[in-house]
Parts: sequence; C-alpha cells; structure tokens
Amino acid sequence: MEHKENERVVLSSLLPLWCRMPTEPSSDTATRQTAPLDVADIGCMVGAGALGRERSSRWRPGLAGEGQAAPCHSEIFAPSGDGSGAAAALALALDDWRHTSRPEGCEAEDRRAVLWVQMREAAGLVGRPYRPGLPEDVRRRVIHVLADTPEDALFALEEGVRCREIAFVIGEMLGNPRALDFTASRRLTLAAERHGVPLYLVRLDARPDLSSARMRWNVASAPSPEARWNPQAPGTPAWHAELFRARGHRPGEWILGDGGRQLLAKSLPSAAQESEQSSVVSA
Repeated sequence: MEHKENERVVLSSLLPLWCRMPTEPSSDTATRQTAPLDVADIGCMVGAGALGRERSSRWRPGLAGEGQAAPCHSEIFAPSGDGSGAAAALALALDDWRHTSRPEGCEAEDRRAVLWVQMREAAGLVGRPYRPGLPEDVRRRVIHVLADTPEDALFALEEGVRCREIAFVIGEMLGNPRALDFTASRRLTLAAERHGVPLYLVRLDARPDLSSARMRWNVASAPSPEARWNPQAPGTPAWHAELFRARGHRPGEWILGDGGRQLLAKSLPSAAQESEQSSVVSA
C-alpha cells in the first residue's frame, strides 16, 4: 500500500468533465434514453417524499436525515470510460454524510478525514482525485491511497472502515479480482457496520457477482441540463442510476444531479411499469 500525503487527490475538475460527457449507457445499465435533469422538476422530485420510513420504501436523497441510517456498504458498478462511477459514489457519500445527524456530545461540524483508495490499474483508466475540483468541505480532508494489488486495496479499505476518525471511505477497483470474493465483501460489510464508517466501492468494468453490499447501483453518465445563463457552457453533472439490489428498499431508477449542497433525483418508471403502460395504450 502506498500512502502519500501529497498525492491527495484527484477530483473534480475531473468530476465535471467526467459527468458532463453525454455517453451511451453501458451494457450493464438500462438502455432507455433519458432526458436531462430539469431544474423545474427538482422541487417535486426531492419533496415528493412521504413514502414512509418503513424498510420497504424507495430510496431518495437525504434519506439519512429522515431517520434511516445510511447504508454502510454500497457498490457502484460503472464503466471506466466516462468517470461516472467515482463522481456518483462521492455524490451519494456526501448526500448521506451531510444528512446524518451528529450524536450528542460531538462537535456540530464533522472534521473527520475522508479515505479514497484506488487500485493503480483503476487510477490509470479514470485518473486520480483532483483536490481543487472537490467540493470545498472535503477538499482538504481527503487521504489518497494507491494500491498495487487487489489484496492491498482490500486491506486499506478494511482499515479505513475500522477507523472512527474517517467520515466515509471511497474505493475504486477494476474488474472482478479473485480477492474480492463474497468472504472479502462480508468482511468489509461487517467492519463498516460495526464501526459505523460507510464504504462506497466503485466497481469499474465489473459484472455483478456475489456480494454482501447493502446497496448495489448501476451508474452511467447522463446528459447535463442546459446551463441557465450560457447555453454553450457545460451543465452540472448528472447520472443515470439504477438501484438493482438493496436491503430494505425497492429497486428503482433515477436521474441524479448535482444540486450543490444536495443531491437531486428524478425518478424514472421501471421497465415493468413502461411495459404495463404500453400494453394499456395498445389495448
């Protein structure tokens, strides 16, 4: 494991670039064409809440602030060609982090560090985090680890979720390495849940395999909404996200967008719903 303080990272000048690229959906994600996230829709999207707090409710932004704990182990499957995986993982992590209430006796502001672990192969494809491009509240607290092997990456991830001085951990691994089997996944889940440190593991160019992750997403870049004042400028990042497996939440699809201090989501009809609607129309 190589741990270099001055390698703190990569990010978001790359983030906007990664996320603004209107790319074709990957073969692992739904192939339906999606419209850009419209700011006019945002109010009803986020506020459309009130689905109840029971475990069977649909996922929505800000869920951690509504009494449901953030998932301690999430997997984000994404292609390596558009950088959507890391950006979406960070957006999901920040949404949970900013909405999680602080326990009594703790400082009002969470000053803990953020651990970012990358396999060297993954960094070669998608780049490293770029600190000036990161959101301001995490820009100076990212600790970047570059691992040569999957075993080293798993070691760093597990050490990270065992440390209570870490706010959350983001990992990026390429493909389906043998070391990341169900046993290793289970170890990460148990460690994260025991110590209360969420893990968001990006699986680049990987196929869904056995895992104990509590939430599993398919993510790809989506067209950005048009910039308000300059139509020629790139819009804010957007992602097509499919929650295909989750403990306590129904599967669903959303267009996620960067709303600055909050994550925005526009719900999409499921394939079954679309099929039902088309059959009604044809009848």
